[in-house]
Amino acid sequence: MTENRLFRWLRPWVFPVVLIGAFEWYARRAAALGSDALAPPSAAAKAFAGAALDGSLWQATGFTLGTAALGLLLGAVLGIALGVVLGLSRRAAQLGSVSIEVLRPVPSVALIPLAMLGFGFGVRMELAIVAFATFWPLLVLVQAAVQQVEPRLLEVSRVLGLSARERAFKIVLPAIVPRLFVALRLGVAVALVVAVTVEIAANPNGMGYAMMIAQQSFDPALMLAWLGWIGVVGFAVNAGMLVLQRAVSRRMGVQA
Repeated sequence: MTENRLFRWLRPWVFPVVLIGAFEWYARRAAALGSDALAPPSAAAKAFAGAALDGSLWQATGFTLGTAALGLLLGAVLGIALGVVLGLSRRAAQLGSVSIEVLRPVPSVALIPLAMLGFGFGVRMELAIVAFATFWPLLVLVQAAVQQVEPRLLEVSRVLGLSARERAFKIVLPAIVPRLFVALRLGVAVALVVAVTVEIAANPNGMGYAMMIAQQSFDPALMLAWLGWIGVVGFAVNAGMLVLQRAVSRRMGVQA
């Protein structure tokens, strides 16, 4: 029984380990042929350890995660609130449909020049772009989830004379908890991707900027270390969201 559990735990890691081993062999072979464009994962691990010891890793990671979290919070509050309103009101959904469909496809990175004019370099510019990027998927997914709430629950809330606020917090939000967390997990991924992209393109802070500086300094080992670390951070954040989803669902008596 213990061996079966160990096998099930190790099985998902087989392909990543094989992939890393193959990349190590390929990078070493390329270096032997005179190429310095690639660094093996072993060299990236040494560069990662150096960045962790000198503190640059934690400083850049904290900046990116903090900015992504604040931008996601802003986008989520607005997206969830408006999604509930549009989901409950067919008239409001019809009035806002054209504006949503025109603005939603706009790439968030296309707003970088406008955000730089309005906010300059730094946290506020990145916050605005992350909030814009996360607002739309949360809005659309929450609106769709609210529209699929059992109509009889809403009818009962009207019979009981619940206000719109009470209906939203006591009926709608508990009913959409599983789908709401799916939307939030998507928002977390979008927030991290957009934050790193903005840092690569325009913001001299964070993990994206650190990776770009490593590339410009012709340090492929450090660049690969940052790339791998960004993936690890994304994996950890998603795992944390899954744990939070199960905890909240159990507390509310909802099947996760």
